[in-house]
Amino acid sequence: MDPSTFTDRFERLRAEIAKAIVGQRDLVDGLLVALVARGHVLVEGAPGLGKTLVARALSHASGLSFKRVSFTPDLMPSDVTGSSLFDRQAGSFTFVEGPIFTQLLLADEINRAPAKTQSALLEAMQERQVTVDGKTHPLPPPFVVVATQNPVESQGTYPLPEAQLDRFLVKLTVTDPPPDVELAIVRRHADGFDPQHLGGLATVLGPGELDAMHASAQAVRLDDAVGRYIVDLVRRTRTDPSLELGASPRASIAMLRAAQVIAASEARDFVTPDDVKAMAKPILRHRVMLHPDAELSGVSVEDRIDEILRAAPVPRAAA
Repeated sequence: MDPSTFTDRFERLRAEIAKAIVGQRDLVDGLLVALVARGHVLVEGAPGLGKTLVARALSHASGLSFKRVSFTPDLMPSDVTGSSLFDRQAGSFTFVEGPIFTQLLLADEINRAPAKTQSALLEAMQERQVTVDGKTHPLPPPFVVVATQNPVESQGTYPLPEAQLDRFLVKLTVTDPPPDVELAIVRRHADGFDPQHLGGLATVLGPGELDAMHASAQAVRLDDAVGRYIVDLVRRTRTDPSLELGASPRASIAMLRAAQVIAASEARDFVTPDDVKAMAKPILRHRVMLHPDAELSGVSVEDRIDEILRAAPVPRAAA
């Protein structure tokens, strides 16, 4: 795929989703980057900020099958993956697929379910398959999880295990819109917009075109100097005195994949340090953990990532 075609498809997706979502450009772009990179997304924000709507709009515009699971305290793993039921006529057990068998799964309020149910997604997110009663069932490609969560201090939430957090390519945060954007939202609803029905959105791509975009992004060139810059950023999270837990090499790979998509969306065939910087916070913010002393001092994860970005020498990328 030539660079202009990639950029055109990326812009078409962005423009179509914008018909349902007012503002939230960073959220939309983060979702598009993850979709093309075949990565999973964790979206954090208070209720009512459009987290579910943007996931539904993404599936509609990209032509992917879509299912939603509301993660509640009584949700069981089999409610997500499916289970084997006995067929009396056949005299044998038959596997009944759960809602996880879709191309885009919305795991709504994932941190309201207990850890046992959350862990049901681990194999699916890493291997794109589920194993039930010793039998493995592949999931339909590309299989992307968009999980939403309320802030961890909200009542009735459970923290996600570190191993599961690491499976998300990016963590995106949603905040209250500015007054002019909120007014635009109100006006849109006054004009008859119904968030429950997205029939007005067109399907501008299909799974085959997304596959081609994924392959094209993976072909974007990485200069050795930029590769060392990625590794340096990630390794600095492991030596930062304010961080108790640093990012793993999986974060380095995630940063590469996301930066390649950013470069391709701008019709370039090479990654620049700016592409890496653009995705540093979404890639790292859920993979690092503050030291308790730093947290008590009012330091935030975002502060530490900013400091790491300032301290790391930035190379010149060869064009």
